[in-house]
Amino acid sequence: MPGGPPPSKGQRGLARAVEELRRKAGLTQAALAERADLPPPLVAEIESGKTDPTWGDMRRIAEALGVSLETLSELAEQYQPDREV
Repeated sequence: MPGGPPPSKGQRGLARAVEELRRKAGLTQAALAERADLPPPLVAEIESGKTDPTWGDMRRIAEALGVSLETLSELAEQYQPDREV
């Protein structure tokens, strides 16, 4: 299937959370990747919801954004489409 399967609800929530926090921090994807010591294409794939990052990658991203992994996870949950409250 070209382009792979569509992103899951969790991936879309995480993608929005990472992008929002990155923009609030005034960082480009490349700058975030450098701070988190991750390849820039991986950060782009996470923000587009094309990949599920490892917990280690998420920890590095959270630290690079100056937030806890718990804060990032909670924000991602809030952004999940069709989230039941």
